[in-house]
Amino acid sequence: MRVIGGIWRWRHNPLRRGTDLAEAWVALSALLLILLVAPVVGSLIGSVAQDSLQRSVREQRQARHEITATVVRKVAGSPLEADPEAASGREARSRVLADWTAPDGTARHGTVLATLKAPHRGDHFEIWTDTHGSLVARPLDSATATTHAVLAGFGAALLTAGVVEGGRRLIVWRMVRRRYARWDQAWDRAGPDWGRTGTGS
Repeated sequence: MRVIGGIWRWRHNPLRRGTDLAEAWVALSALLLILLVAPVVGSLIGSVAQDSLQRSVREQRQARHEITATVVRKVAGSPLEADPEAASGREARSRVLADWTAPDGTARHGTVLATLKAPHRGDHFEIWTDTHGSLVARPLDSATATTHAVLAGFGAALLTAGVVEGGRRLIVWRMVRRRYARWDQAWDRAGPDWGRTGTGS
């Protein structure tokens, strides 16, 4: 609103310079771009990110399988570890030697992190594998994908607004530099005769 008021104030002001009105129009243009273009860019980026991430969710759900593994024994000296994939990041896991059967029917054996605080031989727990039984991370869930897409859209809108504001500041800076250069030239022309009687100053 200050920008619009500034344009209105400069319309018929006898002290108005051309650059004053130009600066006000540049500010109004930047404001309109931030209010209209930045949300559109954010929406488009968010939509593209959402489509891409939801496609990844579907692909991961088809390629990854949750299966039951059986504890053979706890790995000696392995402390409890935090699960980096858990929502809170604080879910404790133990490193164990386990057996499982891959979705393609092959028997697999290896060291894995189990969602058990005190694992014992024969305990069962869930793991994620690919079709051949190799361990993989759990698939991305739809809600997390949507959150990432929203953040991408919001970030794109903020970046667009920042670029517009940076462009406005650069334009105004160049206009001010030009104005100061003209003032210097005017002072240079008036300087030698400044204050002398009969020079018309």
